[in-house]
Parts: sequence; structure tokens; C-alpha cells
Amino acid sequence: MRSRLYVILEAGRTSDWPSQVFDFFMVSLILANAAAFALETVDSLAAAYGPFFAIFNIVSVLIFTIEYAARIWVCVEHSEDEGIPSWRIRLQFARTWPMLIDLAVVLPFWLGIFVPLDLRILRVFRLIRFLKLGRYSPALSSLARVLYNERHAITGALIIMGGLLLLSATVMYELEKDVQPEAFGSVPAAMWWALATLTTVGYGDVVPVTVLGKIAGGMVMIFGLGMFALPIAIVSAGFAQEIHRREFVVTWGMVARVPLFSKFDALTIARLAEHLNARVVEAGTVIARKGEEADAMYFLLSGEVQLDFPDGPIKLEDGAFFGEMALLYQRRRAATITALTRCSLLTLQSEDFARFMRGHPDVRNTVAQIAERRLTELRQRSEAEAERQEAERAQEAHPASE
Repeated sequence: MRSRLYVILEAGRTSDWPSQVFDFFMVSLILANAAAFALETVDSLAAAYGPFFAIFNIVSVLIFTIEYAARIWVCVEHSEDEGIPSWRIRLQFARTWPMLIDLAVVLPFWLGIFVPLDLRILRVFRLIRFLKLGRYSPALSSLARVLYNERHAITGALIIMGGLLLLSATVMYELEKDVQPEAFGSVPAAMWWALATLTTVGYGDVVPVTVLGKIAGGMVMIFGLGMFALPIAIVSAGFAQEIHRREFVVTWGMVARVPLFSKFDALTIARLAEHLNARVVEAGTVIARKGEEADAMYFLLSGEVQLDFPDGPIKLEDGAFFGEMALLYQRRRAATITALTRCSLLTLQSEDFARFMRGHPDVRNTVAQIAERRLTELRQRSEAEAERQEAERAQEAHPASE
């Protein structure tokens, strides 16, 4: 039960419908809490639906508390360290950032029962529930990693921006202090204009009036367009790299799960992963038809498929691959391939297949050996089927001859 609950709470398999239902429910509950937090600040709605908001808040806290306790309970299923007491594993897991956020969501409510707390403080803590979305959003998690990985570059950009802000305010102080002492009478006062100008907001309540001040103001506007775009460029470039890295890691993991490649070195797997495309098909989908031109080779990550040969069907399960014989021998499909269940596949297009096999003869030899063995098995099945049919015809003809 704990292992199954771990899959639903933590593993998050996309092919597992209870995991999908749980994630959808929790995301909906978090969004509903954020909406209730905002609507409750409307006096008319708070007066009309105050009891409803209170009950919804209590039910939400109970659900979040059960979720927190369940995650603490199942976390030992993820640990690979043997010999460590369960309580220590759970303590280490409870100290992770996602779990600390979950604790901050429920703890103020329970403390408020025993310790008098200002309701305004409790209301602020309710807003923390929105942070729980980070657990269910890979994009938010990726963005957090980007900000952490690029922290030095972002810090450098902020220092440059701060220096430009101080320089702009100082220049305008020197140029405009005598004409507009109320707006530019000091460097801190001039910073308001510098910040509004550098960020291209331009409120217009403070503007330079001297010729030199206007020239300096135009230069500050130009600098602002470039300097304040630095953090955006850093984050966007880092985010793109993180997405590519995550896609590569996911594809790498899927390729490494295929038994065919388990004995190959990391470089070979990495090069192969660059050519593979993930695909999910539902039960009953025809992946390839007999007589079609061979356009790809398939690796079955999960699910079950059936190859319908004239001598009988063949079923393949997780870790198998198919479609290689038509590519190796450059001929049309010899069987119709149908998904019996929902299947996760990796496809290798014919052009990439030929190019990869030319560059990696060891992989080609392995695939060719498996293909030859499959051909031999198919011939044996065909001969056995032919002998069986001949025997049946002989049995049917024998009584007639007597």
C-alpha cells in the first residue's frame, strides 16, 4: 500500500490515471484556495459567504495535512540508503524545501487553535498555499533551478543596474539641482527620476528642463533599454538550457531502460538519444500496417503491442523493440503492429537509423543478430505451421481413402 501511495504522491507516472487524478485535484484545490483568499477580501462577499469560506478553509487544511502526513510516511520508498533508520530518512525529507512549504501551509492553522494569533497573519500564511503549485509544475521547478544556477550572473547584472542607477541620479543632481531643487536637490531624490527612466516607466512627474539635463536623460533612457534587459536575457537563456537539459535527461533515462542498450557506453546512448522521439499511443492504435514502407524503428518503454504475422500473432512487452527487420533488409512491413494497451514508444526514423548504424557498427551487429534470430524463429514457426496443416490434411484424407 505504501509503495502504491508513493507512486501516486511522489512518482507521478503520466500513464497512471490515479496519479493524474490526484495531481489535477490538488492543483484545482490550490487554485480554489487562491481564489477564495482574494474573494474573501471583498466585504460584500465575506458578509454573504463568510461561513462557506470558513468551512472551505478548514476542509482544505485537513486535506493538506493528510497529504503532508502521507508524504512523510511514503518517503522511505524513495530512499536508496540501506541501514538508515526510517525516522532519520523522514526527518531529512521533512527538511526539504517542498515539505517546508507544505508545513508552512498547515502549521499556522493548527497553532491558531492553541495559541491566539492575529487573523491578518493567518490570512497572509494562507497565500503560501499558492507556492504548492511548484510541486506540480515542472516549469516552475525548472525556473527555480535556472534562477539558482544563474545566481552569479543575475547578481552581477543587478550590481551593474544599481551602479547605473546611482550614476544617473548623480549626473542629474549635478545638472538640475539649481533649477529644480525640489526634485533634484539630492542624489536620493534624483533616484526617483533615474529609476522611472531606466525602467522605461516614465511617470512624467519629474523631468529635466535644462538642455544638458535633457541630453543626459535621453542617454539614460537608451542605457536603460539595454541594462535592464540583461536579467531577462540571462533568465531566458538559462531557462532554454534547462529545458533542453531536462529533455535530454528524460530521453537518456528512457533509452537506458531499453535492455538492448544496457551494455553500451554512455557516449553511444547519448548520441542515440539525440535522434529519438517520444510517442504515446492509445490501446487499439495501429502503429504500422503490413505492406507499408518502413519509416521507423520502435522501442517499447511501457505497454504491450501485437505483431500480426500470417502464422500467428506475437506479443511484445516493456523493453522490446520492433520494426528493425524492414529497415535492415530494406523491405516493406511483414506484419501489422497494433497497441494492445496504452504504450510509450521511442521512435528512430529510417534516415537516423541508417546514419546511426553506419557510425556504430557494434550496435548494428547486435540489432542484426537479434533480427536474424527473430527471422529464424519466424521460419521455424512457419515450417511448424505448414507441417501441422499438412498433418491435418493427411488425417482428413486417410478416412476417405479407406
